[in-house]
Formats: sequence, structure tokens, C-alpha cells
Amino acid sequence: MFDFHVPTRIVFGRGCLEELGTHARAWGDHALIVCGRSAMRTSGVLARVQAILATAGVKADVCDRISANPRSDEVDAAIRQARGFGARVVVGLGGGSALDAAKAVAVGMGHESVTGLVGRTLDPSPDSLPVIAVPTTAGSGAEVTKGAIVTDVERDFKSGIRGDDLFPKVTVVDPSLTDTLPHRIALDSGFDAMAHAVEGFLARRSGEMNKALSERAIELLAPALRRLAAGDTGTEVRDTMAFGALLGGVNVATASTCLPHRMQQAIGTAERVGPSHGSGLAMLYPAWLESVEHVAGDETTAVARSLGATDLRHAVQSLLQDIGLTQRLSDYGYGADDVHGFADRISGNLDNDPHPEPGHSLIETIYLRSL
Repeated sequence: MFDFHVPTRIVFGRGCLEELGTHARAWGDHALIVCGRSAMRTSGVLARVQAILATAGVKADVCDRISANPRSDEVDAAIRQARGFGARVVVGLGGGSALDAAKAVAVGMGHESVTGLVGRTLDPSPDSLPVIAVPTTAGSGAEVTKGAIVTDVERDFKSGIRGDDLFPKVTVVDPSLTDTLPHRIALDSGFDAMAHAVEGFLARRSGEMNKALSERAIELLAPALRRLAAGDTGTEVRDTMAFGALLGGVNVATASTCLPHRMQQAIGTAERVGPSHGSGLAMLYPAWLESVEHVAGDETTAVARSLGATDLRHAVQSLLQDIGLTQRLSDYGYGADDVHGFADRISGNLDNDPHPEPGHSLIETIYLRSL
């Protein structure tokens, strides 16, 4: 028996961006587009989205001041912009950071500031706006999840805002939007998707549906990542990555993640951003998997089979080597003196990890072995 619910309508396929106007118009005629600072303009995707919305009779305003790791002051500014414009729907356009920012804007509409929301799970509110997610990377899964990672700059605290209102009403996943993704970003975000698949299988909340999705995602993502790393940027690889990332996102929405995601989020601060999310996960994964083998050996063996192997840690290390994600925390200037601060900043639910009691000692050991 299982209870499996994903409330987001998923529209997937090459060219489906053209349907965005119809979906947006169903929720409102004034849309705030939330995106990063330059990529969407430079690529021409922002102009295309504006034209599609205009054709459908949706007036759009643009907030393009979102950092690679969204900050609470940026989200607050976007909320003020949404109020002034009279937005009725928020369109998140970009990678995971832009989508997270859009979701934070949507649920922040009924609050003076999002600073008090970071680290909380929110009840549904009539003040929240609907979100339509348009991912342009293949990795974060934010297009189908009920969380948004934001750094509260007042507390220097990076954590999630969570709640059912953060689920996008619709996600429009057009793999063609990833065709021009820079090589390193494609690999970084791709490993994030792989981590979602692995953790979606190993998580304590994982059920049979999650395990089936994880197995399929891993079977798709591992060879596609290797092909990307080797220079294959064809449509088949891009489409496979987008679909595998979507499956991983569904698992995040329904089974959540494990210790590596909590630990990676704790590395960054407002003043020192640190490695990208995917790279940070790659740094932590070998040490985490080594520890998991001792508490969930049968489960890790089952995941390894999806990689055509019997040892999950070695299989993942081989994948990381093949795709060039081999940096360590020390390569970013971190040392043993930073580990205690990392551990102190961890937030969120830790009891979903396979470890029965993932306390400070285990966490600090994983960080130290990742230096």
C-alpha cells in the first residue's frame, strides 16, 4: 500500500514551451517572470517567453535580479515588484535557483518579508500566488517540488521554505531549453538529478513507486551524463537528461532527500557562497555512501545494480571521475576549521537518512573525509 501524490500538472516535450501562454492565462492575466541576471536575456529565451505570454493575453513584468543562490532581500524586492504590478501568477524561468526564488515570491505575498519563512513549513494561505515553472536546466527537480532554498541574509541562514503552496500548478519542461546549457552547468545539474535518484531510493520515506522511479532515472542519467561529458550534446541526450531530472524531482516531492542535501546547503553563507549545488553534492557523496554501506548495505547494492555494478560507492566514484566532478572541499579553500560551522548550520529533517541517528559526529566525519 502507498499514497503517492504530485499535484503539479506536468507538460513535457520539445516545443511545449509554446503552450506556456495557455497555461499561464488559466491562472491570471498579469504574470511576474522571475529569472536570473543574464542567461535568459542573452539566450533569447526571456524574449520568447514574453512574446508567448503576450500572444495569450498575459501582461508580464520581469524580475531578473536573482543570484545563483537566492537571497531573502532579492525575494523581498521581487515580492514588492509583484504587488506593484498586480501579478496574479508567477512564472519561474531558469535553473533551480530561479524556480526556488519564484516559489518563494509566490508564498511570500502575504508576508512582510520572507526572512521569517526560511527554515519553516508553511500552512496553505489564500494570499499565495500560483506558480508556473519553466526549467532551463536538467537537474534541480524544483519544477515539481514543494520547497525553495533561500539564504536569509539577516540571519546568514540558508535553508528551505516548504509547504504545499510551493508546488507549481504547472511545469512546462521543454528539453530544447537545455540545448545551449554550458558544459559544466549541464554536468553539475545532472549530478544533482542523479543524487535525487539515489537518495529517492535510499530515503526512509521511499516506497515502491519511488524505488521504481529511482531505478529508471539512474538507468537514464548515468549513461547520458557520460555522453554529455564526452561532448555529445545531441537532442537525445538532452531529452534523456530532462526526463531523468523530472523523475528525480518527483522523488524529491514524495520521498524527499537524505543527508547530503542538508549538508551541502550548510556549506554556503551569504558572504561565502561556496561550490554549486551539484558540485557540492559530488564532493560529499563518496564519504556519505561509504558510511551508508554499513547501515543499508542491501539497499545500496540494489541501487548499484541500476548502474550495472555491485558496489554503489565505487560505481558513483567512477561516474564522478568520468564526468570530471572530482574536486574536494579543500579545492574551494575549506579546511578542518570550517567543519564545525558547517555542522552547526545544518537544518531540516535528518531522520529521512538511512542512518538511524545521523548526529554531529557522523556529519563532521563526512565533511572531514570530503576535504
